[in-house]
Amino acid sequence: MMRYSRVNRISEEIKKIVSNLIMNELKDPRISKLTSVTHVETTGDLRYTNIYISTFSNNSDEDETIEALNKAKGYIRKELGKHLKLRYTPEPIFKLDKSIKQGVYMSKLIEKVNKNDSKLQEVEDDD
Repeated sequence: MMRYSRVNRISEEIKKIVSNLIMNELKDPRISKLTSVTHVETTGDLRYTNIYISTFSNNSDEDETIEALNKAKGYIRKELGKHLKLRYTPEPIFKLDKSIKQGVYMSKLIEKVNKNDSKLQEVEDDD
């Protein structure tokens, strides 16, 4: 139980550090300005950290952003090592977080269904 909360604290710290790096340090033009770290999962042995990224732009930007972050992995890991006082610095693995996009898509679908439903209701009321 104690180990779990430590890993969570480390994940939160990694999230802060990587968010700051993306906003202020990394100058790669392929990294979308609208990039955010949605959440971080670090393995129990602290060897790897999955960093979930979301961009509020089109699909090609997402792929380019992930590619650019993977290119900067060495620099990001070095910066993590400076800030985290750990024996091993976890290897960052960047993944695209599609949950926000899926949420927006689902909201639009629900909206569409509700509109169609109310139109159908009006037609039935007219009969």
